[in-house]
Order: sequence, then structure tokens, then C-alpha cells
Amino acid sequence: MFDLGLKDKVILITGGSDGLGYASAELLSSQGANVVICGRRGDYLKEKADIITEKTKNHVLAIQADVSKADDCKKLVEETISNFKKINVLVNNAGASAAGLFEDVTDKNWEDDINLKLMSTVRMCRLVIPYMKSNEEGVIINATIGGGKAPNAGSLPTTVTRAAGINLTKSLANEYAKNNIRVNTICIGLIKSAQWDRKSGTGSVDELYLEMAKKVPMGKVGEEMDYANLVAFLSSKRSAYITGTAINLDGGLCPVV
Repeated sequence: MFDLGLKDKVILITGGSDGLGYASAELLSSQGANVVICGRRGDYLKEKADIITEKTKNHVLAIQADVSKADDCKKLVEETISNFKKINVLVNNAGASAAGLFEDVTDKNWEDDINLKLMSTVRMCRLVIPYMKSNEEGVIINATIGGGKAPNAGSLPTTVTRAAGINLTKSLANEYAKNNIRVNTICIGLIKSAQWDRKSGTGSVDELYLEMAKKVPMGKVGEEMDYANLVAFLSSKRSAYITGTAINLDGGLCPVV
């Protein structure tokens, strides 16, 4: 990849110990960025950070945190600032999809999903934006899904929560453009990740991906690096005129642009 000008940028990724977040952390670290990842499992998180550090020869900071908890969000940002004095890019990546039929989804399901996917993003943005304003620039990338634009039956509560995330993105982009803070969302489609590996259970994950690919106009499931490449681009000055946008990363799956 050509140089994206990310050397020494401080990039905080929530949910960075696995899947799409991990792929992004590795790519950004390879570009010379100071990457911070968080996760709930401290030992596992540190192990994954050490793997990236060894590969890229660039230290990745691991901070144990559960972003569904307000106090952990505060700790995560404070420790990042303590180490690096700034945050240039925030990638709100935490939270796997939770889908069910309306009558089967309980209040607890709704509350958990909203807290993990929406409120964690709200809190992280609230905590980080003042530092970005002081630095007179910043980038926020929110991971959502195409279902936030075009929900299917049986896709609750995730599609509602993600729709709120898309609207939050647009609102923040409009409010903070004057501060040179860009805010965009990536609407993820069917992309290979640890989440799907877990959902395959005892079956073959390759067979699961083949079935998933039949739904996609391009006839294939995306790779983790497809997401990581877009995160890197949106983090860089090469996307300096892009804000308030919800980009579909789905091989044409979402019927809404």
C-alpha cells in the first residue's frame, strides 16, 4: 500500500482484538500509526497486540475495557491520552450483530444492543471530540451495517440500533465540520470475520461463506482487509473532503445507496 501519511497518528480502535478491528489495527500499525486497541479479555487482548507489534515492529497499546460500560470508556480515553497526549482517529468498531423476530426480542435484548452499539459510540465520541477540537482536526469512523439503511425481517434490534448510528454520524459530521473533524460510517455487508466463524458452530465455515455469497451481487463474501483498507483510507488525508457519508462495503448487497 502507498503511504497514507498516518505515521505517528494516534488511532484508537474499539473491539480491536478480533476480526475487522484486528485487521484494521495491523494495517494501521504497519503504516506507522500509534494504534490503541481495547477488548474485554485482558490476556487475549495483550496477546493479539503483541502479535501485531512483532509483525509491524511498531508497538500497539492494549487497554482492557468494556465499552458498554461508561466508566470503561472514560478509562480507555484517559489511558490513551496519558500515553500519547492526543487522539487523531477514533474507530468505533465494537459490537457483533444481534438479530431476532420482533416478538422474540426482550427489553433486555434491546437495552443491551443499544448500550453496546449506540451508547458506546455516543460516549466515546463525547469523550474524544474535545481532544480533537483542541488539536484542530480529527477523524471518527463508525462501523454499522447495511441493514441500518434497509432492514430485513428478523433483524431486530441490530438494524434499529445501526440506523441510529448512521444518523448520529451525519449529525456529528454537520456539527463538527467547522472544527475540521470528519465523521463517516462504514455500512458493512457480509464479510469474513471471527463472528461468522463462531456462528458456524460445528459446521464448515467455508460452506457458510459459500451460502452467504449467493446473496451478494458480486458473488463473493468480503475479506477483513476490504474493511481495513477503507478504515485506513478514511483515517488519512486522502479522504480529506469526505464527511457525513455512510459507505456501503458489501459487494452491492444493500439495495439503498
